[in-house]
Amino acid sequence: MAYELQQAAARPSAAGTIGALICDDGGKSHPYIACHIFSRGREAGRDLADAVHFIANLHGRQPGVIDLARKKPASDGARAWLDAAAQGFAEERLYLTQVVVAAGPLPSTPGQAQSEAAVAGQRHALEMLARSDRNGCALGAAMALVLDWRSIRAVIDAAAQRFGVALTPPALPSPRRTMALADAAEYPGVERAMVFGAQQLLVQHRGLWGLLEARAEARIGT
Repeated sequence: MAYELQQAAARPSAAGTIGALICDDGGKSHPYIACHIFSRGREAGRDLADAVHFIANLHGRQPGVIDLARKKPASDGARAWLDAAAQGFAEERLYLTQVVVAAGPLPSTPGQAQSEAAVAGQRHALEMLARSDRNGCALGAAMALVLDWRSIRAVIDAAAQRFGVALTPPALPSPRRTMALADAAEYPGVERAMVFGAQQLLVQHRGLWGLLEARAEARIGT
């Protein structure tokens, strides 16, 4: 028993692990957001329009990750968080749609069919995560979406300013509330599933940023 308690104490918390994943693998650390998209001069308009179109392709449809996660059994605390996250994301989705409309048509880019196929695959992967029957997986994916949305929001806000859309205040649950939910997981198996869901969602987000970076490079000289 003492050994088991020591092992439990030594094991990183789900909140700590998810927080580290957001720092290391979240959008803020990706070169496309960290230094590329905001330093492109006259190309910034096309890059931002491209970005919001593809963000909408990945997260602008219903049901999304959070909507699907709400259909899973959850504790009272998780249920309250999911309800708040779903309501907030509906507002974020509306804001994103307004920015996409203002940005105009998707910029012409070589390899468009391949890009659309790639983001369709990412969207399917996210749906599979959110539909997972593994207890905690869908919740972890929803939590990572909320936490990483701050990086995505920076891009949407930059596009909103570029295309004349009024900025709106963030509507999602705070990082502190989200991390508290991770700390409330009762079983190690649920914690592992939450971390897995968060990790896999971030993999898809990094795939999106990599795709957008490749598309920006492909437009050079076109």
